[in-house]
Amino acid sequence: MKTLNVGVVVGETSGDNLGAGLLEALRSRFDEVNVRGIAGPRMQALGAVSQHSMDSISVMGFDGLIKELPGILRIRRSLVSDFTSNPPDVFVGIDVPDFNLGLELKLKTVGIPTVHYVSPTVWAWRGYRIKKIKRAVSHMLTLFPFEADYYRRHEVPVTFVGHPMADEIAGNEDGGALRSELGLADGTTTVAMLPGSRVSEVVRLAPEFLRAAALIRNKHPGVMFVVPFASSRVREAFEQVINDHGLSTQGLLTVDGRAREVMAASDVVLLASGTAALEAALLRKPMVATYKMSGLSAAMVRRFSHTDYYCMPNHLLERPRVPELMQEDATPEKMAAEVLAWLEDPSLMDSLKGEFARIHESLKCDASELAADAIVSVLRS
Repeated sequence: MKTLNVGVVVGETSGDNLGAGLLEALRSRFDEVNVRGIAGPRMQALGAVSQHSMDSISVMGFDGLIKELPGILRIRRSLVSDFTSNPPDVFVGIDVPDFNLGLELKLKTVGIPTVHYVSPTVWAWRGYRIKKIKRAVSHMLTLFPFEADYYRRHEVPVTFVGHPMADEIAGNEDGGALRSELGLADGTTTVAMLPGSRVSEVVRLAPEFLRAAALIRNKHPGVMFVVPFASSRVREAFEQVINDHGLSTQGLLTVDGRAREVMAASDVVLLASGTAALEAALLRKPMVATYKMSGLSAAMVRRFSHTDYYCMPNHLLERPRVPELMQEDATPEKMAAEVLAWLEDPSLMDSLKGEFARIHESLKCDASELAADAIVSVLRS
């Protein structure tokens, strides 16, 4: 047991959650763990020192990256300078691959071991990145088993650790009790709506979600829609969308935070494709996944994609069963039709819940502990 100095970079809330779990696991293995770099509020609450704001490197799409690139590059140069002049024992880049892989490459070159936690979706698009990953990453930690298989085929040291959300979620949450906590009447048919955790996502998707809700209520007037907000900025953006478009709020309930409880209380989830899709699957919730991005970003994704599916549960199921409505298909009419298809066929919902339960078991591996073990192995190698 000794002091461990860790360099870290996280770029969004999901990464901050992963980092917090990892930090707690490392502290059970070392007398002292010092962490510096870029960390979110959960990691900072555990003592991590954040030299830059997590939001400063979190951008969406190619157009967003172009706009923010000069500032992002300045931050990366400052971290390279800091970590090379005062090297940590190990650097852990948590997700944000477009930022972290370049940083990891420079750090590994000067002899700092680099661990990348959360595989880039190199198996789905921009497969050419595997060459850079092999040069930049001492060890890859993956959340999903098929990703580890991919890295083994490409001779990248890898450990499948499972997903921390699978460790956290029981899978038998009491939906009725949660609906009561949210102020919904017993037996209310409930749809969770998650149009994204970023303002840009909300601006593109919230109008379509609200129009879809109106279409669903035209057919089933008793359905309630619950929207959890990731931040006050997201709430403000959502409310601005309502005002700008003159949209109805009938049957709409909004709450701050509590996204997991809202999904657990729901019958169906309508969401922006991303981490929330896996969370909904672990909660055994039928869902409709959708996404809209700028025309430039969409064109680039199509150019470099080599998968037909974007929603993670569809990669984990034996056959894809989650409806995906991307870009021009993300219309209110299609969203409403897919949500109604679930609500009007309980047997279909039940069969999917069983498949989601099997996914849950496959990912429940005590991820933070396995990730900490892997880092210790890297330090000893």
